[in-house]
Amino acid sequence: MHTTTVGIIGGGPAGLLLARLLHNAGIDSVVLELRDRAYVEQRQRAGILEQATVDALRAAGAGARMDAEGIPHDGIELRFGRRAHRIDFPSLTGGRSVMVYAQTEVVKDLVALQLAEGDRLLFGAEVTAIEGADSDTPVVRYVHEGREQTLSCDYVVGCDGFHGVTRDSVPEALRTTYERTYPYSWLGVLAEAPPVYDELVYVHSERGFALASMRSATVSRLYLQVPNGTDPADWSSERIWDELDARFALDGDPGWKLERGRVTSKAVLPMRSHVTEPMRYGRVFLAGDAAHIVPPTGAKGLNLAVADVVVLARALARWRETGGTELLDAYSDTCLRRVWRAEHFSYAMTTMLHTGPAQSPFETKLQLSQLERIATSPHAAAELAENYTGLPLPR
Repeated sequence: MHTTTVGIIGGGPAGLLLARLLHNAGIDSVVLELRDRAYVEQRQRAGILEQATVDALRAAGAGARMDAEGIPHDGIELRFGRRAHRIDFPSLTGGRSVMVYAQTEVVKDLVALQLAEGDRLLFGAEVTAIEGADSDTPVVRYVHEGREQTLSCDYVVGCDGFHGVTRDSVPEALRTTYERTYPYSWLGVLAEAPPVYDELVYVHSERGFALASMRSATVSRLYLQVPNGTDPADWSSERIWDELDARFALDGDPGWKLERGRVTSKAVLPMRSHVTEPMRYGRVFLAGDAAHIVPPTGAKGLNLAVADVVVLARALARWRETGGTELLDAYSDTCLRRVWRAEHFSYAMTTMLHTGPAQSPFETKLQLSQLERIATSPHAAAELAENYTGLPLPR
């Protein structure tokens, strides 16, 4: 049997950042990741980092390449009624902004640091069970390189996502699930095409939602609202570009087109909200997608995961320094306050910008009224900007 202070299940950004923060605090850990390294470093996920996430990566010593290659963004553009309106973040938030830096790159940076400086990181480690979650020494059972092994821990942290095993270690009778499934999906596209915008553009149109984002100066990340159950194969590259042009059209520039390039990947992303409470049972903690999922409209998923592990790392450091568990005991409540704020923001952005399949003209008018208010009221714009750039992390 192997032993460690903190067993971390999941080697995505949450698990890897937690391992880094614990290493910096002098707390040993082991990270068990189901997939191989190549898969982990290539899976496409989020690309927008809140101010607090940027600050946390820098403080952890993982910000050098982000600062060199990331793209700072001081605002977003909202398009509705075939008109454009920019939301300026720094002027509305006291100087906060966001960074475009793909989750794949964050993971690469954290993997490199963990392998060079940190404790054990095992790829291809399949966790089969967590035993004794409510005991003083929970045990993680896993299979690695064909051998069944056990890991005895003081604490276990599940960063293994919605389909991971950790969430099930909280007895069903003691956990509550809140969820919502939306009646539409996103067709997400990566294209070898330079972005034509300096910042993200969110579109409400009679044809459905669209979003123009980026991964670099030469790669665009683009999204289209599509019906649930859509097959990406039904969308040719020409059809994708034509639909993007139609949704991004402005009355003041009817001939404007996106710059087209080779589509290198496309996938349909379901839209849902999900929260599991509590985020702790005994000595097992949930973080990131293991505890909560948000629709991607608000760019909150990765940022919420970072907030979770920053809070947890501080609590574990306090426990190590003083033996006190007050921060650990407060972990679930502390994180859930921020989680529900982000859930509300993501829900509001999603329902304001998407056209439901059974949506009435009355509901469309309500959406346009809210967008108009954001465009004309500094208070409404500030509310959006403060939530988008991210609320300060709990202390």
